[in-house]
Amino acid sequence: MAPIQAQVLLVEDEPAQAEIMTYNLNAEGFAVRHATNGEEAMQMIREDLPDLIILDWMMPLLSGIEVCRRIKTSDATKHIPIIMLSARSEEVDSVRGLDTGADDYVTKPYSVKELMARARTQLRRTQSAAVATLTYEDIVLDPESHRVSRDNQDLNLGPIEFRLLSRFMERPGRVFSREQLLDLVWGRDIFLDSRTVDVHVARLRKSITRNGGTDPIRTVRGAGYSLG
Repeated sequence: MAPIQAQVLLVEDEPAQAEIMTYNLNAEGFAVRHATNGEEAMQMIREDLPDLIILDWMMPLLSGIEVCRRIKTSDATKHIPIIMLSARSEEVDSVRGLDTGADDYVTKPYSVKELMARARTQLRRTQSAAVATLTYEDIVLDPESHRVSRDNQDLNLGPIEFRLLSRFMERPGRVFSREQLLDLVWGRDIFLDSRTVDVHVARLRKSITRNGGTDPIRTVRGAGYSLG
């Protein structure tokens, strides 16, 4: 089973630039989705949260600055790192981009190698931050102490259910396929039927709703499962 690829959403309206970046991102091992305008980007983010967004400032329909602002003011998406691209080279422009919430700012024309290095850096930072306590609504998961609580009541999860919930809480809103969950939770060297995921998701649902509360895990028909 192939390892899970980090998902990059590339928001770029210039076809030649988009083709070059897509080629190089794929060569780095990233899975790339491409939006050609700001509104399309917001729709794609709502459908499936990416791990990283590379966002051009000058976009039709909705500017990159406005896309960045919306992403960083939403609890569901503010954790996603954003690299903003712009032909604006003045300091005031880079400050504005960073103040809006961009995690990095790259001026055109840029070195493709440098952009790839910055993408890897942002993803490493996100993955490092994932070891911190995770919170989703009234559910709190502490990876270090291996404890989970809901509404301040401890939950008793088995090791597989704990790892499943960890993956969901690291990326709320992201739809994981059964194959991806098998890879992330059991390991890509373990060969199991994908129905094993259904069994453990059902157990996880039972555990986190035992003391009350709605079921936060969403079944996406034909795609997999998502938290929220």
